[in-house]
Amino acid sequence: MNPRFIVIDGKTHVWRELVKMRREQLQAQARQRQLALFEVKNDSRPEPQRTASGRYRQPSLLALLDLP
Repeated sequence: MNPRFIVIDGKTHVWRELVKMRREQLQAQARQRQLALFEVKNDSRPEPQRTASGRYRQPSLLALLDLP
């Protein structure tokens, strides 16, 4: 059973009001928008070229021209 009142620092508070205020705080925090630290750019490289292992497995045409 939830208490109706709670005593904090000698003051009596209504438990429902405290829960309501806490929910409002959490909702306000969720609404805040954090700015990005840097601009997000799309990677236009082909899928295998996006990772180091992919570049190793499938060399590009320019890498093939370097072969003797």
